This record gives sequence, C-alpha cells and structure tokens, in this order.
Amino acid sequence: MEHILSKNLPDISCEEPHLHADAVEEAENQMPDDDTLMEVSDFFKALSDSSRLKIIAALLSRELCVCDISEIAGQSQSAVSHQLRVLRAARLVKYRRDGKQVFYSIDDAHIAEIIQTTIRHLNEE
Repeated sequence: MEHILSKNLPDISCEEPHLHADAVEEAENQMPDDDTLMEVSDFFKALSDSSRLKIIAALLSRELCVCDISEIAGQSQSAVSHQLRVLRAARLVKYRRDGKQVFYSIDDAHIAEIIQTTIRHLNEE
C-alpha cells in the first residue's frame, strides 16, 4: 500500500485569498470544543500503536484472557498487560473477572465498528 503522504497531491493553496464567511461560520458552529478534540486525539493516539491494534483485532471476534492475547499477539503477558492498561484508559477495551481470571473485550460496538470500517476503507481500491 502506498503511504498516504507520498501521494502526488495538488497545490491546495488559495490563488486569491478571500473568506467564505458563511462556510467559515458553519464550520465553526459544527466544530467540537477543545476538550472534546483533545479526547478524540487521545483516542486515536491509543490506536496508533500496532501492538495495541493487534490486541484490538484479536478482541473483535470474542473476549480473551491475557494468556490468550499474549499468544495471539506474540508478546509477553507483561507487555500485553501494559498495552491493555492503555486501551482501558482510552475506553477501548473493558474487562470482567471470572474467579482469578480476567477476560478482556471490546468496550462497545462503536469501537468494533470504527476498526472494521477503517480496515474496509484501507482495503478498498
């Protein structure tokens, strides 16, 4: 897959600087507040690591314990536990206890939808 930034992009600067006041106003009215944008940024930062994405991809099919995730991801249980803490903090995964075992799953259907939609988008030609 060609890297996104390496594509030949047209020059996108304005030839004549002028303001489309109605467009600017509409965009500003639809713009989330700075706190929300920071949360969105943190959300995508949590997804920006391929190890964490591998864990998320494994959890798309079913809940798994740390041992299972470690096997699938090819990482130590300690490394997986660290990544799961990051994913939990970003509200991407949740866990439940069953005796001494802890099982992880995708936090909600929205997360699965975001990941699956992104994968489909990137596989389109």
